[in-house]
Amino acid sequence: MRTADRLVRRAVRHGGPWLGVLTLTSLLGALMELALPFALGRAVDALVAGGPVNGPWPVTCAVVVIVGAACDVAGVRAAGESGARVTRRIRLRLLRYVLGTGPAMTRRFPEGELVTRMGVNAEEVGHAPESIVTGAALAVPTAGGLVALTLIDPWLTLTLLAALVLIALVLRAFLRATTTIAAGYQEAQGDIAARLVDALAGARTIAAAGTADRERDRVLTSLPRLRRHALDMWRANARAGVRAGAVIPLLEVAVLGVGGLRLASGDLTVGELYAAARYAALGAGLGSALGYVNRLARARAAAARVVGLLTERPVAYGELPLPAGPGTLELRGVTAGGLRGIDLLVPGGSSVAVVGRSGSGKSLLAALAGRLTDPDRGEVLLDGVPLRRLSAGALGRAVGYAFERPVLVGDTIADAVGLGRDTPDRGAVHAAARAACADAFVRRLPRGYDTPPQEAPMSGGERQRLGLARAFAHGERLLVLDDATSSLDTVTERQVGQALSGELGGRTRLIVAHRAATAAAADRVVWLDGGRVRAYGAHAALWRDPGYRAVFQATRRPAPPPGDVPPPPTPTSGDTPSADVTPPDVTPPHVPVPAVPARRSAP
Repeated sequence: MRTADRLVRRAVRHGGPWLGVLTLTSLLGALMELALPFALGRAVDALVAGGPVNGPWPVTCAVVVIVGAACDVAGVRAAGESGARVTRRIRLRLLRYVLGTGPAMTRRFPEGELVTRMGVNAEEVGHAPESIVTGAALAVPTAGGLVALTLIDPWLTLTLLAALVLIALVLRAFLRATTTIAAGYQEAQGDIAARLVDALAGARTIAAAGTADRERDRVLTSLPRLRRHALDMWRANARAGVRAGAVIPLLEVAVLGVGGLRLASGDLTVGELYAAARYAALGAGLGSALGYVNRLARARAAAARVVGLLTERPVAYGELPLPAGPGTLELRGVTAGGLRGIDLLVPGGSSVAVVGRSGSGKSLLAALAGRLTDPDRGEVLLDGVPLRRLSAGALGRAVGYAFERPVLVGDTIADAVGLGRDTPDRGAVHAAARAACADAFVRRLPRGYDTPPQEAPMSGGERQRLGLARAFAHGERLLVLDDATSSLDTVTERQVGQALSGELGGRTRLIVAHRAATAAAADRVVWLDGGRVRAYGAHAALWRDPGYRAVFQATRRPAPPPGDVPPPPTPTSGDTPSADVTPPDVTPPHVPVPAVPARRSAP
């Protein structure tokens, strides 16, 4: 909890001016609470002595009450403002950290868990300054009560001290117990949120399968655990309340008993005895800190969960600009995840398809190419510069990504397509949309490029086209297409392919492909198998290998280039012959590729 406590202390330091207002109003309110018993005692003595009813002490009591009430009102406003300020600061820091860390964060934490920690838990940490300041202000009446009782009679002070020790022990045990319980409660909340987000993402699948009741039970798996922690919290509050509630009346009785004996012996006046009783009640008011201790315990537990997000290291960028070059991509001895010892050279301006069976590392290779992730060993270079040493701006301008399921971020379609450009240019946005065959359907929307993405009814293919347009709009050197055309119809995919080889032909293109037609249209093909580069060369040459042809068995594919009609593939380990291995009668046009020595990793 030490790291979490440091976060709580930083939250207090960043409370801003409103936290100062809360501190002042809390202290002033505490002083008014101390002044009220004294003023009331003086008023009682004046009345007992037959003084005037409208003397100075009743007026003083009224002023003290009014000032105390004003402090309470101002304190409520200040607590809300300071809590909102701290929460905002924590959330902004977490958002920058999570987005800066990138996919590594979402691989470790489910989306629902991230939302819970950045939402509910960050807000609970934001309430920590209020709990600390307001709870600490309760010590002022307690300390003042001790001093006032000492001035009235030291014997009363000793009586109060004995009870305060017991109350402090109750609060200490309560803080420890509730911190542990709150941590379990918040973990159960995060688990439910994570399962709920997963269920919402798969709502169509659940509806199609008719498993809504089963999914509801899965989402609420942690509900009994949440209930158990809630009951434990209630029991802890009840136990602490009962203990404090038992001590406080006994304390007041003890002080009144001792004060009565002193009054009988003539050592106290009636007013002093009344003031002593009030100060004893103020001193025992430390027991009312249970609510603030509870909130502080929840804040500490929430801070531990927030700090857990900060253990992932965000991506660190260098300061180098990208020198002029054709976009040559090179991987030297790269090992990451399931990929091992990858050596690969992609010439600038060329089109390279990445193929392989599921789990062979195609998407990971694409992520390494533009530094969505870093290799465990080895280096990835663009035009001779290691990606780690490039500035964030240079890397963002150089590399454009398109994914199988793109997420459109921005207030409008134009913003979503222009995302990543330093200065969004409508002309460049429109040109990118035309290259991705998205311009026509975007213009048919009610507000065209100014339509908010959430208000635009789009099919999966149309969404993919906008994802491609976004990549085309700002990938000046390298385009990484991770199965980004899987939802396109054949005609649209051919048109996009023509744009890639035509107006976008000067950029290097790394294309994760599952169709033989896509691989055939590329200049070269990287064939991944078991996390290694099994071969690197032209599709026409690789097609002669039965193992390469077997990669495309599950999909209908075009025939190899004319004159290279292969026999059915020989079954390999784990493979079975398929009726789809015979090439179709109509073959696609062949893109001739000059022979280039293949760079491959060791088998």
